[in-house]
Amino acid sequence: MKNLLVHLGLLAALAGCASPPNTQPIYDSYVAQFKAAQPHEVRTLSRPDGHRIHAREFGLAHKGKGPSIVMMHGFPDNEHLYDALVPQLSSQYHVVTFDFLGWGRSDKPAAHVYDVASQRTDLDTVVQQLGLGKIVPVLHDLSGQAGIDWALDNEANTTALVLLNTYYSPMSTLIAPEAIQFYSTPGVFRSIMVWGSMKSGVNFQNGVASQVTKFFSNADAREKYLPIVTHDASNIRPAFFSSTSVLWPELEARRAKLPRMQQFKKPVHIIFGADDPYLNTGVAQEFKQIFSNSSLALVSQAGHYVQLDRAEEVGRILRARLSQ
Repeated sequence: MKNLLVHLGLLAALAGCASPPNTQPIYDSYVAQFKAAQPHEVRTLSRPDGHRIHAREFGLAHKGKGPSIVMMHGFPDNEHLYDALVPQLSSQYHVVTFDFLGWGRSDKPAAHVYDVASQRTDLDTVVQQLGLGKIVPVLHDLSGQAGIDWALDNEANTTALVLLNTYYSPMSTLIAPEAIQFYSTPGVFRSIMVWGSMKSGVNFQNGVASQVTKFFSNADAREKYLPIVTHDASNIRPAFFSSTSVLWPELEARRAKLPRMQQFKKPVHIIFGADDPYLNTGVAQEFKQIFSNSSLALVSQAGHYVQLDRAEEVGRILRARLSQ
């Protein structure tokens, strides 16, 4: 009965209001203001299967003069997760952000399998079609698996690796956010919720906003970026449900890669928001133990979205680490 009540409570929470907030005017105004303040080039890239990836390049004057910083989002957000961090880096580095297939402004094929292999294809597409040489992958949340896999397979082309409140394999203190835990657990209630959410994008978008609200510690950052990182959330449903359905098998599959992680020689900079109850300080410390050539910074007054809560501090740490 207790589990039934929990599931019914989640159902009610995801049902939310009668209608979601209209974020389109806020989003359009924000994008225009951001581009004026942070000039960049928008790129449309084609994967081998023809699906299109939306990407942005900042600091183009630095392209080819050093490593490119390639910043990857998790779920259920998009490339705007890094908008506060971009200005901290683009005056010194060529910086790339992009939306994974199924998220943000990239294509969203309904029948696609959204797994780590698909994200690897996205990243390979970005690196190849933008003509990037050595890169610094910056990983957050879901992108940790694809990004670490890429770095392990391409160590020669990896200058350094940056981990921001992310995960890779089963870790002793790792806690999935409530919505992720629910949708990654097979069962009749999940099936009902997926069915209901596919029928009502309104309910799903409200549920995403409710979950993402918990990812911030900084109230000002929450107010500014919540409608941006959750914009058009109803259209990420295929990617979200597919990604959560393979979450635990993907985690288990990476146990076998622990020896390769321990042998990885390039610098690994671990920067975690100390207030994140999910991808928490214990996860950060376990990464520190695994990667032999690593540094660890725990940022106070920052939660899961450390790059939005404390962008200036994260930028300061990164500039210092990357200049070493």
